[in-house]
Amino acid sequence: MAISYPKYSPKRDLIWLILRPWIFLPRVLYILLTLIFLILRILFQGNSKNKKVQKNLSKYLFDVITDLGPCFIKLGQALSTRPDLVRQDWLTELTNLQDNLPPFEHKVALKIIEEELGSSAFELFDEFPNEPIASASLGQVYKAKMKNNTYCAVKVQRPNLYFLIKRDVVILKILATSFSPLLPLNIGVGIGEIIDEFGKALFEEIDYEKEGENAIKFANLFESNPNVFIPKLEKDFSSKKVITTSWVDGVKLRDREILEQNNLIPSSFIRTCVISGLQQLFEHGYFHADPHPGNMFALKGGSSDSGNLAYVDFGMMDSITDADRLTLIKAIVHLINEEYLLLAKDFQKLGFLTNGQNLDVLIGPLKEVLGGAFGEQVGNFNLKNVTDKFSKLMYSYPFRVPSRFALIIRAVVSQEGLALRLDPEFKILNIAYPYIAKKLLTDNSDEILEILLEVLFDNEGRIQIEKVESLLNILFKESNGINSDLFPVANAGLKLFIGKKGSEVRKNLLLSLIKEDKLELEDAKKLLSLVSETFNPLNFAKSAVQNIISPA
Repeated sequence: MAISYPKYSPKRDLIWLILRPWIFLPRVLYILLTLIFLILRILFQGNSKNKKVQKNLSKYLFDVITDLGPCFIKLGQALSTRPDLVRQDWLTELTNLQDNLPPFEHKVALKIIEEELGSSAFELFDEFPNEPIASASLGQVYKAKMKNNTYCAVKVQRPNLYFLIKRDVVILKILATSFSPLLPLNIGVGIGEIIDEFGKALFEEIDYEKEGENAIKFANLFESNPNVFIPKLEKDFSSKKVITTSWVDGVKLRDREILEQNNLIPSSFIRTCVISGLQQLFEHGYFHADPHPGNMFALKGGSSDSGNLAYVDFGMMDSITDADRLTLIKAIVHLINEEYLLLAKDFQKLGFLTNGQNLDVLIGPLKEVLGGAFGEQVGNFNLKNVTDKFSKLMYSYPFRVPSRFALIIRAVVSQEGLALRLDPEFKILNIAYPYIAKKLLTDNSDEILEILLEVLFDNEGRIQIEKVESLLNILFKESNGINSDLFPVANAGLKLFIGKKGSEVRKNLLLSLIKEDKLELEDAKKLLSLVSETFNPLNFAKSAVQNIISPA
């Protein structure tokens, strides 16, 4: 009978470990000594120019993380996606943490399959291999052949995971909160809450029945997206510790050269990866929180603009509330418009700042950190540049990371790191900005309409020509493949203007023509000129041609 794991409970699990000093004390001592030796070796050898020394050091780093177990491997996986933070020779070794870890014994895996599914692997499947094709932090994967002559991926959980994770999450929290004053980033008391969020996600990840439910939900959300593929769950061959899905025949998003050798265009998969990530965050409110290269595959087909992408491993998923989702969209709009007081209010609403914080003192620092990265220089923006500056800002001002954003930040940072592996010159906002602009101009929901009105009109209801121009420029002049958006934006704009929901837009446009009780047509002329320049017949013709050549 399959075991049902209890959920993570910070207080209960802490008491459980403290009452077992024979488990707690030796493990804490082992972790501390291991990390001290690692830090000392990095300090003495980290700057060496000798390639052999660096190769040995990277292997030592891999061995240390692997030896410390699943919790530390998960942290190492996050580092393995950041070529801008980790040396290339170390990164190559850390990439093995994604799905090339030492496997556990094959006979143990066979025993788990039989206990969980009620029959041996050789009875359940037409063919079952003698070794796994991949081995990750929580389980190992076999490529088996089913009775219907199709191939499937059978993931078997590592033994004793519940105990190992419960023990190490508690110890990680104790160590993190104890040493947080020494950390260079001022994340305040929230570090314990962030570890709790990490622990909660790990406990859910070892429940393969939950992962199966996640896979079905994720597949339904992307059912109408031809560029995103989710493997089918085989329920009859899945349980708490075994999960079976259809086989994904693709190339892992690890290396640009390997993709090109398979006649795949790296930039097309970056675009699909980023757009699907934005859709998860801003449309569905449900996202894959572990998008490292081992969990994403490039598939044949697609176009040079949007490649076909497969997601696997749905153990670590998370949701974002509608309120937070809309506030994040507002925050991006306020960044575009360089409205730093409103941005500070967004941070406050999201919980990065306390309600009693004086926001006026943050306008200057926010402008210093974020101001130079936007507007005409949007192409030069990347998260690493802002993170470096923001860490100083968080140290000097009372910013903190709300625990509910821990997995969101992990997912976004991992996704940008993945894109940077494929294209070191990649700039995430070159895709993110046009996406947000298009969403504002085409989404007819009441919430998005409210944000759009905030962009179009000032507090007195008068049209803000420069912001309308900025929005259209972002969508139609600062990105690749822009012409394909012309028809949907024009269609949505027309529907909004003449439809029931456009009453506020029509009213404010009329008010914009009246200044000091006089008819003022200057703004109307500018708006008409801007619209006619953007949506002229030549641009529509180009859009039609592009849609024929590269249909969405």
